[in-house]
Amino acid sequence: MTANPQGDRELLARRRATLGPHSPTFYDEPLHVVSGQGVWLRGADGIDYLDAYNNVPHVGHCNPVVVRAIAEQAGRLNIHTRYLSEPVVEYAEALLETFAPHLDKVLFTNSGSEANELALRMTRQHTRSTGVLVTDFSYHGNTASLAELTTGLRVKEPFGSHVRALHIPDLDSDPRSEEVLLTEALAEAEAAIASLKEAGHGVSALLFDPLFSTEGLLRPPAGYIAALTDLVRSAGGLIVADEVQSGLGRAGSHFWGHELYGIAPDLVTLGKPLGNGHPLGGVVTTTDLLDEFGAANLYFNTFAGNPVSAAAGMAVLRETIDRGLQRGAHDVGSYAHDLLEKLAARQPLVRAVRGTGLFFGLDFVDETGRPATAQTKQIVEAMRRKGVLISKIGPHDNVLKIRPPMVFTREHVDLLVDRLAASLDEL
Repeated sequence: MTANPQGDRELLARRRATLGPHSPTFYDEPLHVVSGQGVWLRGADGIDYLDAYNNVPHVGHCNPVVVRAIAEQAGRLNIHTRYLSEPVVEYAEALLETFAPHLDKVLFTNSGSEANELALRMTRQHTRSTGVLVTDFSYHGNTASLAELTTGLRVKEPFGSHVRALHIPDLDSDPRSEEVLLTEALAEAEAAIASLKEAGHGVSALLFDPLFSTEGLLRPPAGYIAALTDLVRSAGGLIVADEVQSGLGRAGSHFWGHELYGIAPDLVTLGKPLGNGHPLGGVVTTTDLLDEFGAANLYFNTFAGNPVSAAAGMAVLRETIDRGLQRGAHDVGSYAHDLLEKLAARQPLVRAVRGTGLFFGLDFVDETGRPATAQTKQIVEAMRRKGVLISKIGPHDNVLKIRPPMVFTREHVDLLVDRLAASLDEL
């Protein structure tokens, strides 16, 4: 294969003619990909790109175990869950084994958006309240009710009167003491809860991503998340951990992101990597909450939990566990963190190395200490030209987003950091 800029321009024009001009693409020149294998994506230009961004192919692009499981089950049976079949039950049993004992039931969905929508519906019915706490730069899905509480993307829907956004204290960007940050942040949370009560909304839920991915991989003070969840529970609300980006071993030290803080959420929402690209999501919760919801609602979902989806999910889970990918995320992530710390020490633009496990990045600021948004974009573009795919996150798009498939190795990290050092030198 050779580069074909004219063909790519024609494909982009066809895309805009059918999908519209507002469907986003990465990079100044959108990348045309034609195949994938492991941590590599093959471009139409014949170049193999190191994928250090995509978490949906959790156990690697075109993982043969997952592909075989999907194909074999599709050739045998694919039907909804209103008939008895073994795959969905076997998968549910295996998935629930990875959670704390109190989280012993699961409702399957087709996506993370659908999972968060269902979780909020359950919290509203349980608490008989509508008030929701989120963070002040977050994204949890694209339904109408989730758009009303979106703070990290552009949406037309007005911010809900029943929603309050919390600023998460961050030890890497705020020079004040940990004690001051903690005290201030908890006072803000108390005020937000009081505001919801005074407005008549009450408190139904705290919805948060344990790794604060969209927010830029923040590092809150010790004890903040536990104290925040205590405040919410005291106000009658439930805790929803959005593990769509944080879970399935990616944090390295723990299988699920909420375990980093020693908390016991009432609901955990899942999506993205669960099926390695096959649409699959879910809400994991307690027996009491599921029974309460099920007794009042005839809930079913035509496609969620079908045998092919269940086969995909089981294959991903088995690959994650059998290949020790959580341990690998910890080891490879620690190795990457050490190399990035050495790189950062030589780069005045770098304020902090962020993240944990196989979700990490660099926080860039300019010589005045302001977010280096333009420079961060230049680095992302330079990395693409050097054959490595990453992105950027945070309120100011000044944090590199590095979140590769879980089969990333130290050799891949060496290549990533080498290309990153060269890209920084070009600045």
